[in-house]
Amino acid sequence: MVSKKGLSENSIYTHYVLPSLVKSGWDLQKQIRENVYFTDGRIYVNGKKTTRGKRKFADVILYYKPNIPVAIIEIKKNTLSESAGIQQVLDYGQILDIPVVFSTNGDSFIEHDRSGYSQLIEIQHSLECFPTPEQLWAKYQYYKGIKTPEVAKIAEFNYFFDPAGRKPRYYWEARM
Repeated sequence: MVSKKGLSENSIYTHYVLPSLVKSGWDLQKQIRENVYFTDGRIYVNGKKTTRGKRKFADVILYYKPNIPVAIIEIKKNTLSESAGIQQVLDYGQILDIPVVFSTNGDSFIEHDRSGYSQLIEIQHSLECFPTPEQLWAKYQYYKGIKTPEVAKIAEFNYFFDPAGRKPRYYWEARM
């Protein structure tokens, strides 16, 4: 058997992170997105020539519902510490306005919570105790100022892209 120290970030995700997420109640099909590019990269201009810099992407983004991202996970090789990716993922969280971020090397998770919901800003979670969708949704609601059931209902509405129209249209689906 291969040592955890010899595994790639992808293998750490497959063998340790993903099972932990599923065990905590995250839906693999609807709530977990892997390798999500979220910027095209900085544009560099040199005379009449332009080039793009490196695109940024998050290893994993967790969604409470479609289009409501509540957390980002940065995965590092096991030769690094659990917190090795925390600064990188904090930057991503700030860019995407996502309050809770995690860094892991497959041994445990380091959570950094800038929502103000918890008294502790950084918490270490074992692989068996990753937060549930409802726990991260509560932190997201607190961070975004979603304080009443009426506002929560509006925030949770589903909206969809209508590909049948000539122009992109968005509409609210009031049915929950």
